[in-house]
Amino acid sequence: MSEVIIRSFPPIAEPSARILILGSMPGVASLEAKQYYAHPHNAFWRIMGELVGAGFDKAYEERTRILQAHGIAVWDVLQSCVRPGSLDSNIRDEVPNDFASFFAAHPRLTHIGLNGGKAAASFRKHATRHCPDGVIVTTLPSTSPAHAARSFAEKCALWSAALPIGRLCD
Repeated sequence: MSEVIIRSFPPIAEPSARILILGSMPGVASLEAKQYYAHPHNAFWRIMGELVGAGFDKAYEERTRILQAHGIAVWDVLQSCVRPGSLDSNIRDEVPNDFASFFAAHPRLTHIGLNGGKAAASFRKHATRHCPDGVIVTTLPSTSPAHAARSFAEKCALWSAALPIGRLCD
C-alpha cells in the first residue's frame, strides 16, 4: 500500500496582514471540506468567534473575510507531508511552505501565533531563518480536539493575551 502525500491550502491573507496564525497541516475533516479548521470540535473558529466575531455561526467565506478585515492571516507551516489520519505526531516527510516569499509579500506582520507544539517545532525547523526581525513569535495552545489538556476558556484567554487583536485598528 502506497502512502499518500497530503497538501495544505493557500494562505488566507491580505498584504496588510499583521498577525499570522500557523497550524501544522490540515486534518482529515479540513482536507475533505477544503477549509481551515473544519473539524467541528476544533476550537479555532470558536476562539475567533469570541475574539473577532468569526465563529461557526457564519459561513466559511464570511469567517475568512472577517479575519482578513482584522489583519489576521491563516496558513500552515507545511506545504505537504505524509500523515495517516489527523494526528500531528504521525507527520513525516515534511515540505515547508515558502516563507521567504510570504514574509516579503506581507511586510506589516508583527505577530505569528503557532497553533500547537507541532506547528512550533516545524516552524523552528523550516521557517525561523526567514522570519523578519521584530516579529513576535508565540506558541499557542493547540485548538485541536486531540489537545484536551486545557479548557476552552483557558485556550481562549491565552490566545487573546498573545495576539494583539484588539489593537489592530490603532
